[in-house]
Amino acid sequence: MAKAAILIEEDPNFSTNMSPEAWGAVIDAHDTFTRQVAELGGSIEGGAALAPTTTATKITTGGALTDGPFVETKEAFGGFYVVEARDLDHAIEIGKLCPAPGGGVEVRPVVDPTTNPF
Repeated sequence: MAKAAILIEEDPNFSTNMSPEAWGAVIDAHDTFTRQVAELGGSIEGGAALAPTTTATKITTGGALTDGPFVETKEAFGGFYVVEARDLDHAIEIGKLCPAPGGGVEVRPVVDPTTNPF
């Protein structure tokens, strides 16, 4: 089995004026997604939705702090799942089901710290 991160990238304004009904539909879509992952033989190891980029604080290598957002972007990192899958192809199959109506997702393998992947 392999772990992969499914990174949800969406237009930062996508949920700004979302009605409670529309937000409920997004939550329902994610509930459906979690059931589909199990049906495909995978499992969700963790994940979370993230607060808007306006709440972010960037810490540079030198320790300087900058309140967000930092640059004008078309998409922002809005949440993530960590899934256990048979292999990368299986993780991509799972990622294709992940709801991201305001953008898309990126599937990326999680590094096993006991091996050097580079």
